[in-house]
Amino acid sequence: MAVALRAVEPAIEASPARPVLQARGVAKRFSNGTLAVTGVDLDLNAGEFVSLLGPSGCGKSTLLRLIAGLGEPSAGRIDWPTTAHDVGFVFQEATLMPWATAERNVMLPLILKHMPAKEAAARAGAALEAVGLGSFLRAYPRELSGGMKMRVSIARALVTEPKLLLMDEPFAALDEITRQKLNDDLLALWARQHFTVLFVTHSVFESVYLSQRIVVMAARPGRVIADVATAAPFPRDSSFRTSPEYAAACRAVSAKLHEAIVS
Repeated sequence: MAVALRAVEPAIEASPARPVLQARGVAKRFSNGTLAVTGVDLDLNAGEFVSLLGPSGCGKSTLLRLIAGLGEPSAGRIDWPTTAHDVGFVFQEATLMPWATAERNVMLPLILKHMPAKEAAARAGAALEAVGLGSFLRAYPRELSGGMKMRVSIARALVTEPKLLLMDEPFAALDEITRQKLNDDLLALWARQHFTVLFVTHSVFESVYLSQRIVVMAARPGRVIADVATAAPFPRDSSFRTSPEYAAACRAVSAKLHEAIVS
């Protein structure tokens, strides 16, 4: 079910409906018998920003890992109609190598692809510049704040220029000011680089601020119960967070989340 919150023309031109990924009837049962997700249908189109929202234990992270190829569905299929399985993944923790500089951490995926070191270093530098850390190439994780570490993690995910960026609650552990700043920076990167985003969050407010669509999941077993379209225009900034449109969207999504919790 898709719910349009407001019929307006977005400031960023809508992407053509070219599917990057299609999930059909996806289910995952673990070896202990737990059915984590079941019957999930999901389409992601090129250039979309989509959030997965739901209570703890509803299978959001499990679904993200299946899409990333970090596990196999027990049933159903995940298809990539227009591109190869080309993804970047940002985990809940920054998961940086403590003995390596920011530059070397970002270079890692390129080194694993056997890219020449000089080219890999140039690409890593450009990725760090894109997330606002161009002057921290030689810094070690212990010298960086939590928000800066997450920026390095995002740069590492983007350095391979993926078509699809998967993000598993990347800002959940950060303070509200840092979180809002990274939300804004992520939207700016998305607008410039035109990748597709699937973003896992527990926060109604974050999902409404970031997304074009919010896929709401219910638990036990995890399943999609709503697909809510947020038609508020881009670019979005602090004025959107205090607007009547934002408040109305948050109420509508909160109602769907309540359905997910009680269903």
